[in-house]
Amino acid sequence: MPLETGRPFLAIPGPTNIPDRVLRAMHRPMVNIYEGPLIELTHSLFPDLKKIAGTEGHCMAYIANGHGAWEAALANTISAGETVLVLESGRFAVGWGNMAAQMGAVVETLDSPARSAVDPAAVEAYLRADTGHRIKAILVVQIDTATGVRNDIQAIRRAIDAAKHPALFMVDCIACFGCVPYEMDGWGADVTVAACQKGLMTPPGLGFVFANDKAMAVREANGCASTYWDWLPRAKPEAYYQLFCGTAPVSHLFGLREALDMMAEEGLDAIFARHARLARGVRAAVARWGEGGPLEFNITDALARSDVVTTILTGAVDAQALRRYCEDALSVTLGLGIGLDANHAFRIGHMGHVNEAMILGTLGAVEMGLSRIGADFAPGGVEAAIEAMA
Repeated sequence: MPLETGRPFLAIPGPTNIPDRVLRAMHRPMVNIYEGPLIELTHSLFPDLKKIAGTEGHCMAYIANGHGAWEAALANTISAGETVLVLESGRFAVGWGNMAAQMGAVVETLDSPARSAVDPAAVEAYLRADTGHRIKAILVVQIDTATGVRNDIQAIRRAIDAAKHPALFMVDCIACFGCVPYEMDGWGADVTVAACQKGLMTPPGLGFVFANDKAMAVREANGCASTYWDWLPRAKPEAYYQLFCGTAPVSHLFGLREALDMMAEEGLDAIFARHARLARGVRAAVARWGEGGPLEFNITDALARSDVVTTILTGAVDAQALRRYCEDALSVTLGLGIGLDANHAFRIGHMGHVNEAMILGTLGAVEMGLSRIGADFAPGGVEAAIEAMA
């Protein structure tokens, strides 16, 4: 039976745990959406979001999850019949490319080596071969929540520049926005997509697209976007309702405002350092467990492992049995292995509203679960995490 005292804990890579302050901010009656404080509050969000994205460009918000932000990015930049290049490093860039294909684009995919990040040298070579510049956009994720990989966005931008290719560089930061460093302008991204349910600590329902002037010029030239997804009225609204193409997501706006205030109080550098510290702890525990059994990191290159989610391959250990024990007996929910064999992989999310004690509790639950299901592993993962985070 699950624990009857205390709180259940989500150790999945999104949606993440929502702070009480955010929940309280959202728990209020509806307000006037035509005039008054809500309008000022809404406009106050965009400078803070742009700071996290590292851009002076345009920011558009949608009542949507991350997949909605994907579609908004594509709808404004790619016309049917145009070609996009997907830089595969797991499930989510491929999913973005599948959406582009459904919208009429021609999709080409550059696969990464198994269990690895995107290879910038391969990107450069692929783009050099595109002498006619048929490729109009390049799609990549900064961190893939399925594989747990971190792609080097700066290195990929350098590869694009070395190939002298004019394609739009479009980056999905949904998994890690507000958790790890990202500099849209400094790193040379033209379009960035994000969402609120992970590092921004707000319930799912808001997606964001950031676009620089190059991307906005493409939108103004092709006129391919539908009314709902169109960037222009959201970026340059004449009336408040245009920011959301209708009724504003009132409760989410109050929640997001509180979450951004919390992030400002902690400071972005401190947030990034906290996520790096927690990730060190998780990785130390996984490495220790693997010394006495089949558990291993999905991503083989230690430098390419993300600071927000760790994907673990379990070999002969029944990952589903482990997840069931942790949830049913300990009220700790671990992430499924998506895009992998779910019976032999699981994920630990360490992003958003989480601290050392919460991570140690999660790792303790995993270690207890491994023991209870009779798995082969080396104990001492919690102690290794403590040492790594100290």
